[in-house]
Amino acid sequence: MKVVRDPVHGYIELDEMAQALLDTPQMQRLRRIRQLGLSHLVYPGANHTRFEHSLGTYHLTCQLLEQIDVPQPEEIKAAALLHDVGHGPFSHVTEELIRRYTRHGHDEISHILKQPEIATVLDNFSIKPSSIQAHVKGETTLGNILNSEIDMDRMDYLVRDAHYTGVAYGVIDLERLIHSLNFHDGLFVIGAGGLQAAESLLVSRFFMHPTVYYHHVSSIAETMLLRACEHVISEGILDPAGLQFMDDGMLETALMQAGGYAGELIDRIRNRKLFKRSLYASLPSISGDVVERYRGNSKRLEKELEEEAGVPEGYILADIPDMPDMTEMKAMIVVNDKLVSLEEVSPIVNNLEQAHMDNWRMGIYTLPEHRDSVTITSRQLFQVRKDTRQLDFSEMLGN
Repeated sequence: MKVVRDPVHGYIELDEMAQALLDTPQMQRLRRIRQLGLSHLVYPGANHTRFEHSLGTYHLTCQLLEQIDVPQPEEIKAAALLHDVGHGPFSHVTEELIRRYTRHGHDEISHILKQPEIATVLDNFSIKPSSIQAHVKGETTLGNILNSEIDMDRMDYLVRDAHYTGVAYGVIDLERLIHSLNFHDGLFVIGAGGLQAAESLLVSRFFMHPTVYYHHVSSIAETMLLRACEHVISEGILDPAGLQFMDDGMLETALMQAGGYAGELIDRIRNRKLFKRSLYASLPSISGDVVERYRGNSKRLEKELEEEAGVPEGYILADIPDMPDMTEMKAMIVVNDKLVSLEEVSPIVNNLEQAHMDNWRMGIYTLPEHRDSVTITSRQLFQVRKDTRQLDFSEMLGN
């Protein structure tokens, strides 16, 4: 047994199987992938990695397994360590790009589990790669520990991200919540005593979304990085199939060496000379029909805006996020020996869905010298009207 010190959870014990997996190059690559992508441009301390998060998820999973009996506990421990091994550089920034070209999401890791280093370790401990894949995707009962409405993955990244960004929204009673979790009729559920702890997790996630995960500066930088990657792929400079095996530094180097438009964008990111907001609009303030027309086709929107505003190609970026995902509200809790969803028993959770919708923003970004003309053009296109909601703090500050 080996012990490592973690700034979030304290001492984490690693058994022989965990040590062997951590020593593989596939897991070591995660040391060089930032957990929060480009959020360090907003929060200088946000330099923690997918490697640390994987250790934390493993630790919480081990804590849970101390109180509940499950078949093949070594499988779920291995899955906890390996659950993020499929992430590309800068984490979620490149995920959509990888999925578009390879049809592999970060939780589709069968091809990585076949790599000889990992395959040998799994074989030595009589663990089937197919079982790991199924657990990571949440396709098994046991896999719900890692991939469900409230799971060990979510619990670690919320407290870890809050710790490293320094925001005060990661106060979650993990011990209480873990002790309330169990399987009931084949479902991974919360015991009645865990209601307040579950509420605190969901409230924390609600505050983390606009403050950290969708901070406008992070969104601008991530959109710039995505366009740089798309450009070098379209030029045949970068093979999208290899993107999932790169780390942050490798991608940065590839973009810098490519030069041209991609080189300019990565240089701007590295020196924090970012595009600025021309439009940053909530759902109530814009035409929903126009949003749906361009959802999934940002390039078309960018081209139309560039032509109308007289801006060179590539210097208007459109960011139309998906609608908020509130699957956690559907988590089941045992109340009077009956299973009900969290939103049914908690007024706090029930109100979070609308609150998440209120936090949604669509962004149009450009260089400072084009900002005025792009603002006028995009406001006309999206038929922007006055938003009577209270502005959040970042909107009051502007750029």
